[in-house]
Amino acid sequence: MTSDESLRESFAAVRTEVGKAVVGQEGAISGMLIALLANGHVLLEGVPGVAKTLLVRSLSQALSLETRRVQFTPDLMPGDITGSLVYDAKSGEFEFREGPVFTNILLADEINRTPPKTQSALLEAMEERQVSADGVTRPLPAPFMVAATQNPVEYEGTYTLPEAQLDRFLLKLVLDLPPREVEVEVLQRHARGFDPRDLRSAGVAPVLDAAQLHAARAAVATVGISPDVIGYAVDLARATRQSPSVKLGVSPRGTTALLAASRAWAWLTGSTGVTPDHIQTMALPVLRHRLQLRPEAELEGVGADAILRSILQQVQVPI
Repeated sequence: MTSDESLRESFAAVRTEVGKAVVGQEGAISGMLIALLANGHVLLEGVPGVAKTLLVRSLSQALSLETRRVQFTPDLMPGDITGSLVYDAKSGEFEFREGPVFTNILLADEINRTPPKTQSALLEAMEERQVSADGVTRPLPAPFMVAATQNPVEYEGTYTLPEAQLDRFLLKLVLDLPPREVEVEVLQRHARGFDPRDLRSAGVAPVLDAAQLHAARAAVATVGISPDVIGYAVDLARATRQSPSVKLGVSPRGTTALLAASRAWAWLTGSTGVTPDHIQTMALPVLRHRLQLRPEAELEGVGADAILRSILQQVQVPI
C-alpha cells in the first residue's frame, strides 16, 4: 500500500468516527475534510439542531486536534477572540493573554450575531494565520481552521457578514433538515443513551493526527491540473460576473479557492488529476457565498445555488 493510499484510508476512518456522532450529513463531513486538506475555513449554515456544533467537535476528536468554541454575541469584543494585554501586578508589566483563536479549530458559533467590528477581528487570523497586538505578531497554531456557524432563518439581532470576510471562507456548507429515516436514527441513538456532550462514550476515537494531515496536504499539492481544467474554472467565474442576476461575481480569489478545493476532492477520491467533474462538484460550496445578487433577483426568490446550476449547464465543459 502506498503512503497516499494509507493516508486516504486514515481520512476514511475519520469519516467513520465522525459518523458515530453525526448522522446523515455526509456532504458536510466531506466538506470539512476538504477544507482541512486545502488549508481553508468553513461557514456552516443551517437551522438550530442540525448538528453543526457536533460536527466540528466530532471532527476535532477524530483528528486529535484542539478546538475552542466562542459564542458570538452582540457585546463580544475583538480582544475576546484574539486576546489582549493584561497588567500583571507581580511583574508590574503588561503581558499578552491569548484568546480562544489560539487553537487548531475555532468554532465561531452564530458568527452573524456579533457586529462587523468583532467579525473583522478574525480577518487577519483567517488570512495570515497570525494575531497582531501591541506591535507584536504572534503566529497561530498549525493547523488552524475557523468553522463558523450561522442561522439562516433568524434575522432579528443579526449582522450580515462583510463581503471581505465571506470571501475568506473556502466553503459554505448548507446543513439541511434530515429526511425521516435519518431523524428516526438520531432519536434511536439518543434512546440508546447517546450523549452529544461526551463523544468518548459515543466511541469517537482519534484516528489521525496533525503530522498525517500535513503529509496529506503535501500529497494534495501533487495532484495535477491541466490548462483546460484551469480554463474551465475561469470560464465559470467569468460567467458569474456576466449573469444578469448577479451584482458582483466571483473574484480571482474565488477561482483559486475552487481549484484548491477541487484538488483536495480529487485526492480524496483517488484521482491523480483534477477533472471537470471535480470542479462541478465543488462549484456550489465554494462559490455560493461569493455572489452578490441584484435586489430584483432576491425579490424573485432566485438564489445563488440556482444561478450557479444554470451557469454549470451553460458553460462548455472541456473534453
